[in-house]
Amino acid sequence: MRISNVRLENWRNFQEVDVPLAYRAFLIGPNASGKSNFLDAFRFLRDIVTPGGGFEASVNTRGGVSRIRNLAARRQPDVVVDVKLQEQDQPGSWRYRLGVGQDPQRRPILKQEQVWHYDGRLLLDRPDNDDKKDRERLRQTHLEQTFANQQFREIAECFASIDYSHIVPQLIRDPDRYISRTVDPFGGDFLERIASANQK
Repeated sequence: MRISNVRLENWRNFQEVDVPLAYRAFLIGPNASGKSNFLDAFRFLRDIVTPGGGFEASVNTRGGVSRIRNLAARRQPDVVVDVKLQEQDQPGSWRYRLGVGQDPQRRPILKQEQVWHYDGRLLLDRPDNDDKKDRERLRQTHLEQTFANQQFREIAECFASIDYSHIVPQLIRDPDRYISRTVDPFGGDFLERIASANQK
């Protein structure tokens, strides 16, 4: 499974962007044009389903909703990440849409979570009646909960497989600075990861 399309609304410096993705894509642009912000949307999806992470932690580690929300967001203040996922042997695609807002205490809350199956069925549409009865449920996605994501666990597994590397040569040359770090996106454990990789 791969992400075949990404749509962002009010995500960092992108007020609205809709990008189809091929099997291989190159992101090119000048400094401070938003390349890292665009890629961070993928990391955000990975962090939601990573053990020890989750929706609320993923927003808070980025500084909260106000830090990831586009400064120009006025009428529609919710942040939205909407992706389509293509399975190799399926003509259609899965779709996952996540809307993020904040409560009066500025804590992140789920404003929308939807999942469509590749046959067109809407499998999940939140907030639902249970969410309206218990607003604390809006602090977690169904995607991150194994008891709730059974119908669309393939999406969670796809997001969990996202790997992000922004290699900093100084850290590779001086790995002692990152002792005991694992899966460091800046390359502190890059040589160890290469050495432990299967030869094939």
